[in-house]
Amino acid sequence: MAAATSLGELMAGVENLTEITEIQSALSKLSKEEQLVTDEISVLLDHHGHLESKMNSLHRMGPNLQLVLTDAKQLSGMIGFTSELAENVSSKVRQLDLAKSRVQSAIQRVNDILDLKFCTDGVQTALQSEDYEKAAGHIHRYLTLDEKVLKQVISDAREGSSIDASLKVLHEAEQNLKGLVREKLDQAIKSSDRPSVERFFKIFPLLNLHEEGLAKFSTYLQAQIVSNAKEHLAIASSVESTDRRAGVLYADALTSLFEDVGKIIEVHQPLVETYYGPGRLFTMIEYLQKECDRQAQKVIDTFVEQRDFDRKAQQVQQSLSRSAYKSSAVHDKLDPRDLDVLLAECTLLNARTELYLRFIRRRVTSDIEVSNEEGPAKEESLSHLERQLRECALSRRMQEIIGNYIVMEEYFMRETVMKAVNMDSIEPGTHTSSMVDDIFFILKKCTRRAMSSGSVDCACAMLNHTSTLLGSDYRDVLYGKLRAGFPSGSFDVAQAYSMLQQGRFPTSSSDTNAAKLEFLTTLNNVEVSIEYTQTLRKSLTEDCHSLVSQSGEMNRDKLDMCLTELTTHTNKFKDVLEYGLGQLNASAIKPRIKPMVDMFLSTSHNITEDEFSVYEANDPFVQEFIMNLELLLKEFKDLLTSSNYDAIVSLLTNEVTVQLEKAVLKSVFNRLGGLQFDKELRSLVGYLTSVTQWTIRDKFARLTQMATILNLDRVTEILDYWGSNSGPLTWRLTPAEVRQVLSLRLDFRSEDIKRLKL
Repeated sequence: MAAATSLGELMAGVENLTEITEIQSALSKLSKEEQLVTDEISVLLDHHGHLESKMNSLHRMGPNLQLVLTDAKQLSGMIGFTSELAENVSSKVRQLDLAKSRVQSAIQRVNDILDLKFCTDGVQTALQSEDYEKAAGHIHRYLTLDEKVLKQVISDAREGSSIDASLKVLHEAEQNLKGLVREKLDQAIKSSDRPSVERFFKIFPLLNLHEEGLAKFSTYLQAQIVSNAKEHLAIASSVESTDRRAGVLYADALTSLFEDVGKIIEVHQPLVETYYGPGRLFTMIEYLQKECDRQAQKVIDTFVEQRDFDRKAQQVQQSLSRSAYKSSAVHDKLDPRDLDVLLAECTLLNARTELYLRFIRRRVTSDIEVSNEEGPAKEESLSHLERQLRECALSRRMQEIIGNYIVMEEYFMRETVMKAVNMDSIEPGTHTSSMVDDIFFILKKCTRRAMSSGSVDCACAMLNHTSTLLGSDYRDVLYGKLRAGFPSGSFDVAQAYSMLQQGRFPTSSSDTNAAKLEFLTTLNNVEVSIEYTQTLRKSLTEDCHSLVSQSGEMNRDKLDMCLTELTTHTNKFKDVLEYGLGQLNASAIKPRIKPMVDMFLSTSHNITEDEFSVYEANDPFVQEFIMNLELLLKEFKDLLTSSNYDAIVSLLTNEVTVQLEKAVLKSVFNRLGGLQFDKELRSLVGYLTSVTQWTIRDKFARLTQMATILNLDRVTEILDYWGSNSGPLTWRLTPAEVRQVLSLRLDFRSEDIKRLKL
């Protein structure tokens, strides 16, 4: 259609054309339009058969579609009828439901009226017979009624005035019963009549006086706590200080107080849950905790007074302050031995307190879990519990005690460690001095004592103090003893032990034997300190896991971080050990190895067959060299730990290989001389391997490769060994060094060596 329209427009315009070019252009456009029309006709003709078959199919489907239309109309009619029927039924059901609810409401009102009359008659009878439980039951039933609904009945019913009178009677009975129950319970509490207390305590929730009932009952229970606490404190105060249990008396008194509170809770929890419902236990415990705080305060105050705790804490703080400022003035310092028992008692007090607070937390949490509280209300109750336990007077007072304990424990640990350093002694036959075992015993004792308190913060503080003492004070002591170096000269071990036993520590150059022994012992102290530090961390890790299981997983990271600090000190001790070994190497090994190796230069390795045979029977170098090494190592073998001795052998081996390599490069060899050097090297490696548990063959790799080169029959034979891929050796020598070693053979020509392609 579009092509036909365009063609018609074009034909209408042709009649007005006068120029030949315009006529030709119009002709061209007409030809194109004609072609497009022809193509469209061809396409339509090509699809004619397909369109024809589709039309035939539609004609055949006509009857079926008529049937479907008929069925659809029938289905629509049925659905409409069903919908109308359902609407009618639903309307009837709603009417029935409304009628049912009205009937139930009417029945409920009738029942309420009957209950009201029953309660009115019953409460008067019960009060007259002093059956307070039954009277409370009637009042409780009355309180469950909806008074507003009942008052609506007054205007509708002829007997409305009687309902009004019943309500008035019940109001008066409620007030009278509340007054009677309060009075009876107060009298029972005053006379400590337990059956009567429990009897009237059970009545309060029936009168919707839950809080008041729990408060009065808690007053009765508080009186029991006060009575028992006075008795326990009197016992603790009456015991003589010489008694063997004098150091735990106040902890026992506090424990007895906690046990009394715990027993009261355990005995009366079923009573509260049964008559007051779940979720009410915390209310009672709050009242009990206030009294527990007061009685615990008395125990702790007596403990502080009797143990002179505040004065000692103040004296310790002053001593630590003077130490921090390095005051040179002489002051009376508190003997750390006077604090040992006191510190143990402090941790015991806190441990018992933590155990008690965990008991309270567990009981109240279980009570909250079974209550009807859900979601935010439950979370708020748990948060309130944690806040109360954290901020109660008992917790705050123990935090003060533990704060002073940490300062006193730090002082005890620091002073005792310094005393162990000052009293350090070396016993014959021992590798370490006395201070190592003493110091690590003290550190373990103090940190484990802090952990036994049950306080994560206290444990972390003492772990930090332990790390500081190990990483600074103790390390500085070890480093200071090594910094003086290892004196040169002969070493008489017996004389050194004799001098140290007499208390004559090295003070001048004449005391070289004692100085040497002390230096070697200090090396052993450092090496053993590394092992002890790792053992201490492992032991404390187990204690920390026990502490975390009691205090909660949230404190695990805090403790792990403090324990990690202990691990870093092993690296600091290793640095000190390397420094000491370096000092020993520079003073005692290097100066003595060089003269020994110089003997190699005086031994000819350009030898004949006869000389080779003589060397085999009586070697002029290696036998004496090994003997001198054995004498050198013998000085250290019995005085060093196995690890330090192996380290000395390793340092000696390094020095031997360096010096011997230099000596080899200054010598000349023939074929037999190279073979002799190989035998000497094997003997030396075999000896050094036998005196240490460490592998040393790798240290002789360069010398072994030199011996291999010096044993070649010809220059080109080196090509059989050379190369990282084809050769059997991983070469430690560079190509230039290989040529240098080859040039040591007198029978190898320099031209052949230069022609090698390495």
